[in-house]
Amino acid sequence: MARPPRHTLSRSSAAHSCRLPKHALLRAGAAFFLATLVALPLAVLHRAALSRHSLEHPWGWDALPSVAAQEEEGAQGEDLDSEDLKLDRVLQKASMGDNTVILTTLNAAWASPGSVIDLFIDSFRCGVGTSSLLNHLVIIAFDSDAYRQCVKIHHYCFFLGTEGVDFSGEKRFLTSGYLEMMWKRLDFLRLVLEKGYSFIFSDADIMWFRNPFPHFYPNGDLQIACDHYVGNATDLRNIANGGFNYVKSNERTIEFYSFWYSSRLRYPGYHDQDVFNAIKHDPYVADIGLEIKFLSTAYFGGFCEPSRDLNKVCTMHANCCIGLRSKIHDLSIMMEDWRSYLSLPPSLKRLTPSSWRVPQNCRLKLLDNSAVLGFLARSIGQKV
Repeated sequence: MARPPRHTLSRSSAAHSCRLPKHALLRAGAAFFLATLVALPLAVLHRAALSRHSLEHPWGWDALPSVAAQEEEGAQGEDLDSEDLKLDRVLQKASMGDNTVILTTLNAAWASPGSVIDLFIDSFRCGVGTSSLLNHLVIIAFDSDAYRQCVKIHHYCFFLGTEGVDFSGEKRFLTSGYLEMMWKRLDFLRLVLEKGYSFIFSDADIMWFRNPFPHFYPNGDLQIACDHYVGNATDLRNIANGGFNYVKSNERTIEFYSFWYSSRLRYPGYHDQDVFNAIKHDPYVADIGLEIKFLSTAYFGGFCEPSRDLNKVCTMHANCCIGLRSKIHDLSIMMEDWRSYLSLPPSLKRLTPSSWRVPQNCRLKLLDNSAVLGFLARSIGQKV
């Protein structure tokens, strides 16, 4: 039988209570009197207890932290899991259809308004076929100040803090803080690969002028830019630059990144790039079947070895440059040069050779680039 509507039930109950017999009313009154006799002393005792509590905690605020503390204790055990879930979410949202993301890292020194990160994002907006790639960029912040600035200027940010370590200040080349930050970054990239995401990693002092994907090799597990390119994509004499690489997630790359990270113990005092240029010769790399492709500086250049043709250039890196002010100065001029190139009519772009006005402040005064590269090669026991 169908249940009657709620308002019908209410009216029936009310009508029935109005028709209670007299003896039922007497029994109800007696029960009420007995309940009152029992409840009254209990109420007095309860009120006294409340009064004592209110004298100790007049506003009752101390009762809430006990609950919050329990939640906090539970949260401490879940911190790692929650951060891992946050990373999963941001990678999933930013990834392309083939699970590829673009990654860069940021600390407070490079995050301030008008600093490196603003130039980096501006280059995507001014590049040819690059603005849409911002939808796939995740900025990894090494400190809370960098993270706060990141969320103001970009929609995909992830905070990668390290307890007891301050990564916020400018890290000069090869200082202990610089080395620790570089190795932290490398271990994070290994984690991204393990999660099944391929990536383009780009230092934030690299300007993106064209979509790089058409210029990657169809095969190759790890494709990496160079400080010096000898003309052959598979020649191990190429001097790799770890600031820009395209890595596919598979068993070989995951194993290589683990090997690369552990190799820091074999080469103390060296950063990840120098160690890469050493271990690329290790027989173990061939044993795991890793295929390395070195990217030509004609498309992926830098101050060490610039991309000379603005009709071809994809990225330009402020490498071979020490000091944040010098980087910002020369990167700003580079962006001006690019805008001047874009303003030319197509016929002039093809016929008129364009050139960069940089490096300026980034020009190494004591050592030229070939000397730097020679030192690098000698330090890791190879010939250029």
